Amino acid sequence: MVSPTLALFVRSKGPDEFWRKRRIFKLAAHFRGRKRNCYSIAVRYVHRALVYATKGRKLKKMDMAELWSRRVQAGCEQYGITLDTFKDTLTRNNILLNKKSLSDLAIWEPKSFEALVKLSRERAVVDSLPGLTERSVMNQVYGLANLKLDK
Repeated sequence: MVSPTLALFVRSKGPDEFWRKRRIFKLAAHFRGRKRNCYSIAVRYVHRALVYATKGRKLKKMDMAELWSRRVQAGCEQYGITLDTFKDTLTRNNILLNKKSLSDLAIWEPKSFEALVKLSRERAVVDSLPGLTERSVMNQVYGLANLKLDK
């Protein structure tokens, strides 16, 4: 009977290597060509893909924050107030809503958003803050409130 020595036991390729490779191949399953089948190539591309995935999660958050800001800014411009003045007056009125909530109100609840804008305009007039403009004729004619949608 041959008993394996410690050196032979350490050198033997066992189940550990199988599962390590399997994990990489599982992540590379949607790749094309040798990037999918050849371990040495698959490892490089899987690691690169994981780096991109990490960066992508951060970029997605930044993109969504920018989208929400643009939507709120567009809603403010429609009612003749700048975004900075709108946020400042909401804070002075103790209305603490985040960008996402304000964006949802501007898109899906225009009447509620208009009420918030009216509150902030009144506060801006009382505190004599800059950033108030007159509503343009285009926004009054083609605003959401004036559209007649037949169902």
